[in-house]
Amino acid sequence: MRGMSQASRNGGMEAFEPVATAAGREAPRLAVEIFSVVDLLDSSNSLRHALTDPARPGTDKGTLVTALFSRLDPRVRAVVEDFASRRWWHEHDLGDALEDAAVEALLISAEADGSLDTVEGELFRIERLLASERDLYSALDNRAALPAARVELARTLLGSRVTAVTAALIERVCTTTRGHRLVKKLWYFQKAAAARRMRTLAHVTVAVELTPEQEGRLAATLGRRYGRDIALKVTVDPGVMGGMKVQVGHQVTDGTLLARLGSAREILVG
Repeated sequence: MRGMSQASRNGGMEAFEPVATAAGREAPRLAVEIFSVVDLLDSSNSLRHALTDPARPGTDKGTLVTALFSRLDPRVRAVVEDFASRRWWHEHDLGDALEDAAVEALLISAEADGSLDTVEGELFRIERLLASERDLYSALDNRAALPAARVELARTLLGSRVTAVTAALIERVCTTTRGHRLVKKLWYFQKAAAARRMRTLAHVTVAVELTPEQEGRLAATLGRRYGRDIALKVTVDPGVMGGMKVQVGHQVTDGTLLARLGSAREILVG
């Protein structure tokens, strides 16, 4: 998001946080209803424009939200009204921000019941599974397949082996990725979960498994570099041959032997 939209998103999320926290076990239901609003915004150009038009008074937008979403929980109507009353650089940014709020509601519910760490780990393992099983990844990310078929496949795959919040997030991303690839959405969910625990997510790729002591030293080193606690997600890939690749946000440090050989090859060819 650009500056104005990012500020509106952050302000809306700050206002929604105590609402979702107070909702407790009802927070997942609020998330489902917010997702339904996002889907409606995605399907209606006129509604998106009406709720993001900077020339339209906030009272008019509130009246429209009340009329369209009268059957939804009053707390959901309130958050939609609040987000719609803010200024957005692009009309699609409203749907993006509301989806962030729905994801946050799910994560807050996991935090409340003590399963947030489990959710983060489950999302990472699912991402790794999909990275190694390309046919499965293609089936779940197939935009030509009906969303219901992708959701059913995910349910068959996961069964009752994951938490309810993880299942809800996976089913959501199978229903719609809203223009993003499935793995990118899983990465975003992991980052959001880590952020709730005041940690920055670091994806690490190594040729051989790290010992707990090595992981601890690496996390401490990265923590000093970035100024906050680091959540490591380590992937073992013998193909990198040696060394280590670390990605924190958009910053990638590739010190693997494979990367160094590639650089040497470019120099020799050049």
